[in-house]
Amino acid sequence: MNERRLLILEDDASFARTLKRSFERRGYDVVVAASPAELEAILADHAPNYAVVDLKLANASGLPCVEILHAHDPAMLIVVLTGYASIATAVEAIKLGACHYLAKPANTDDIEEAFGRAKGDANVSLTARSTSIKTLEWERIHETLAETNFNISEAARRLGMHRRTLARKLEKRQIK
Repeated sequence: MNERRLLILEDDASFARTLKRSFERRGYDVVVAASPAELEAILADHAPNYAVVDLKLANASGLPCVEILHAHDPAMLIVVLTGYASIATAVEAIKLGACHYLAKPANTDDIEEAFGRAKGDANVSLTARSTSIKTLEWERIHETLAETNFNISEAARRLGMHRRTLARKLEKRQIK
């Protein structure tokens, strides 16, 4: 039985297919789910020891899926991929059981390297660069989007901005 069993939870079918083929060429047994509902069904039949979870799944957050996967197998190495990278979601993903958090675009090499760095590095260098206002704004927007399950209208209300203004800001970031 292959010890490299991987679950990919990604709603972008093309990206999921590309990742699946790439990991299969590296010797992984791969199953793909596109939603939290599919995840539950797959876990009933499969016991992956690696997982790649997209943070934004259609209209849902991938964070509850990280929690489900970690509860299913606390030893599973889980990497969260996102086009919505923020400190807030990175912290929550790690607290919920992810071993790593990668901003898109990420490829198979990046993900496999993240699996290998699950323990962390206490010797990583600290940077003296301060965070820009735009970065802080984006992190606050993303944190609010995650809190509202990516409901743009509710996030805009909580942020005190017009829904169309928030939608324009999101379009400029080109998330996927």
